[in-house]
Amino acid sequence: MNSWITDTASKRRDKLGIIAQILEIAKDGTLKTQVMYKANLSFVQLNEYLDYMLKTGLLEKLEVNKKEVYVATEKGSEFLQKHAELAIMLDEGHESAERPRNGVKTLPRSLLKKA
Repeated sequence: MNSWITDTASKRRDKLGIIAQILEIAKDGTLKTQVMYKANLSFVQLNEYLDYMLKTGLLEKLEVNKKEVYVATEKGSEFLQKHAELAIMLDEGHESAERPRNGVKTLPRSLLKKA
């Protein structure tokens, strides 16, 4: 995977969350500018995400009425579903998670495997 996708330590927004947001916007098809404004991305950021998502098969680009329309693929829809499931799972575990240390949340002890 590209390093710009996996290097999230110093970023304000989670890159997988941004991908999920783009997929949500593109579920029924959308124009590039709509994605840029709704996801609050710069033009450069938008192009990086769209290129990555097209290469990995999360999005497809169609021509509709001489305009480029971006649509989430089946793989993109699966990603969106799994991302939502993980968000719910992590949110449910939030109350039982240990207190953050240096801004890093730790897993609840009940989820850790015992040796």
